[in-house]
Amino acid sequence: MIQKVFISPFQRFVKIESLSGILLFCAAVIAVIWANSPFSESYTDLWNFKIGISSENFELQKPLLLWVNDGFMAIFFFLIGLEIKRELLIGELNSVKKMAFPFVAALGGMLIPMFFFMFLNANPETSNGWGIPMATDIAFSLAVLKLLGNRIPLSLKIFLTAFAIVDDIGAVLVIAVFYTNNIAIDMLIYGAVLLLVLYYLTYKGIYSKYFLFGTGIIVWVLFLKSGVHPTIAGILLAFAVPIRQRISTKTFVSNLSSITNKIQKGVIEDEPVLSKEQIAEIDNLEEWTDKFQSPLQHLEHKLHDWVAYFIIPIFALANAGVSLSSDAGIDTALALNITLCLIFGNSIGITTLVLLTNKLKIIEIPEDISKAQILGVACLAGIGFTMAIFVASLAFSDTPIYVDSAKIGILAGSMLSALLGYTILRITSKPNPKNDD
Repeated sequence: MIQKVFISPFQRFVKIESLSGILLFCAAVIAVIWANSPFSESYTDLWNFKIGISSENFELQKPLLLWVNDGFMAIFFFLIGLEIKRELLIGELNSVKKMAFPFVAALGGMLIPMFFFMFLNANPETSNGWGIPMATDIAFSLAVLKLLGNRIPLSLKIFLTAFAIVDDIGAVLVIAVFYTNNIAIDMLIYGAVLLLVLYYLTYKGIYSKYFLFGTGIIVWVLFLKSGVHPTIAGILLAFAVPIRQRISTKTFVSNLSSITNKIQKGVIEDEPVLSKEQIAEIDNLEEWTDKFQSPLQHLEHKLHDWVAYFIIPIFALANAGVSLSSDAGIDTALALNITLCLIFGNSIGITTLVLLTNKLKIIEIPEDISKAQILGVACLAGIGFTMAIFVASLAFSDTPIYVDSAKIGILAGSMLSALLGYTILRITSKPNPKNDD
């Protein structure tokens, strides 16, 4: 029973993220080929095409690329916010003991790559890129684990997912604090007031997804106009979604039983249609189901497929198209720096800190996870694709050559990290039928 309630949903999550990682990889490959093909001009023209609305007092015109990075990614960050809130309240991060293991790993995966970057960077103009190698791409890394099949215990997948989520929290804080400039305080205050209203309503048990959606659009625009990156609005809006149901399981089951009995006793029509009584009971069932569902988990479930199968691949298609024969040239030092930070910064940082804190009895590693598997997963943490490209676009927004150079470093570092992590885990992990999903 416990496995069905807690483990099965996680296994479904892993499968979704694994397929998403494959789509992400395919979209990235298509983008690189397209950007370096005879049709490269169409790639640039597509993502630079401006769309939006404008009037006498208001204008919102942006290239398609920025609609993806500012709009679609706000939905991506909203989903991350929902996942973070769920993990903090009822998941793998809801206690100090549970949080310790992935937190230490995430700390090593954020700080050491950052120090590596600053140590290797010799150009003051690229120093702002220190945040690029800090975050792990959950979809891509879980896709690699999926390729290893039953060699990987479920606890290792949970560990990777948990520390990647902690990584995301760190990346969000870095973006909010260090990659936000020229803040319009008045717009930010208006947005904050609307968020406080949503938080207050949630605290009082009042929730409407339509009101959240409408208010969320206004908050997104206000954050956009304030100078704070609008994806931060996505994270903050997620915390306004309640996780608790409005009725208990006992009440729902009782009403479900009553409704089922009434439907069974209803008039059976000769035609394949429902009777009026049955239709009324189905409507009643929908109302009770809506009350019973956790708003946060329901919204997370509905959004997950859209984000995994559409938004993330579109982001990769829009951002991974780096011209390898650019007239402006490539900053080789920056690309190499990021590549090394992703590969060695994460593998050394995570493995060292995890094994050291385990030796000091600060954390406890599950018995079915070996030291070699920790090293393998630490290498997979160097797959920083989605978040790393996003941070690069913010860090070097005014210097396209550095953005392209960073993307080349991210692509190279992520691919090599994936190959290294896969190889280590493949060699050191034996097939085990007990690990089958």
